[in-house]
Amino acid sequence: MESELLRIFNEDHQPIGVATRAEIHEKGYWHETFHYWLMEKEQGIDYIFLQLRSPKKKDYPQLLDITAAGHLLANETVEDGIREVKEEIGLSVHMEELKSLGILKYSVKMDPLLDNELAHVFLHQKNVPFDSFVLQEEEVAGIYRIKFTDFSALWRDEKQYIPMQGFEVENGEKNFFEKSVGKEQFVPHDQSFYAALINKIQQELK
Repeated sequence: MESELLRIFNEDHQPIGVATRAEIHEKGYWHETFHYWLMEKEQGIDYIFLQLRSPKKKDYPQLLDITAAGHLLANETVEDGIREVKEEIGLSVHMEELKSLGILKYSVKMDPLLDNELAHVFLHQKNVPFDSFVLQEEEVAGIYRIKFTDFSALWRDEKQYIPMQGFEVENGEKNFFEKSVGKEQFVPHDQSFYAALINKIQQELK
């Protein structure tokens, strides 16, 4: 995986070449990713789904993250990124079901990782029961859902902790939990990333 080739860009999103994933994260090159956010409405309440990263992951193990996401390889289009949804969480979806939220630029710096991403962000609004998820266990340990109003309040510093419900897989079995989580349980994307994401989603929910 670290030897996979990805396109690299300058900050104006102009392509400047190709590099391995390892080199990209070492030197902080800008590169493209695909972000898939799943939301559903139940009894008039909007919920957003997050994945719990596997404890086996090299980066950010056991932290909450985007519903499904991945890097775009050098020979891939943005549309090819949808493969991540099937691979990571087992849902079969099509691009025409998704709403593009545009490109979000963000950076995460956690020594020795320098992660500068141009994220192509997509929203999928569909009611999906927890039984529908089939997890790629080396990548994803669980799926949780959070009220979107709580998710927004957390990242706008209106709440310190919010409730979530979902499941984690252990030895092939789904175990369901209700937990209270704060920002420290999330992958440390910059707060401006979450704020921009929330604003874009709110525009779609109107």
